Amino acid sequence: MKHLLLVRHAKSSWANPGQADFDRPLNERGHKDAPMMAKRILDRDITIDSIITSTALRALTTAEYFAHANEIPKSKMIQHDFLYHAPPERFVKAILLIPDEINTAAIFAHNPGITDFVNQLTSTRIDDMPTCAIFAIRIDTLSWKNWAKAKKEYWFADWPKQV
Repeated sequence: MKHLLLVRHAKSSWANPGQADFDRPLNERGHKDAPMMAKRILDRDITIDSIITSTALRALTTAEYFAHANEIPKSKMIQHDFLYHAPPERFVKAILLIPDEINTAAIFAHNPGITDFVNQLTSTRIDDMPTCAIFAIRIDTLSWKNWAKAKKEYWFADWPKQV
């Protein structure tokens, strides 16, 4: 059994309107929500084995909070340029690259692609993944390469304003 957590980046700053979208940092709320959500994962007794992230600053920074909570060195985080504003098929590309020794992986990316992707996975639907939301599934397989044929089951969803 494999586990996949899909995480939308935390709230980003629009303080500098001329800044390139790719380079937007997290805002104050994003810096509060990301460590809180990382702790919620630990509170569920879930240990993330691998962090896979878009290289955009806001996704990378969000992923770093989760890496820190799971004691994953920054040097071990997997960064993919192709996850920046990725359509669903690019998420599949990232999943197929996960080594089989990884049992629980977390992918950090952006809307609208992450919402489109999670809505293809199970019968559970989310209208719009809020910032720093987590959508988690279980995959009945021993190999990530069998992703397409493997049975996928909704596990949980969580986001900062959910209580």
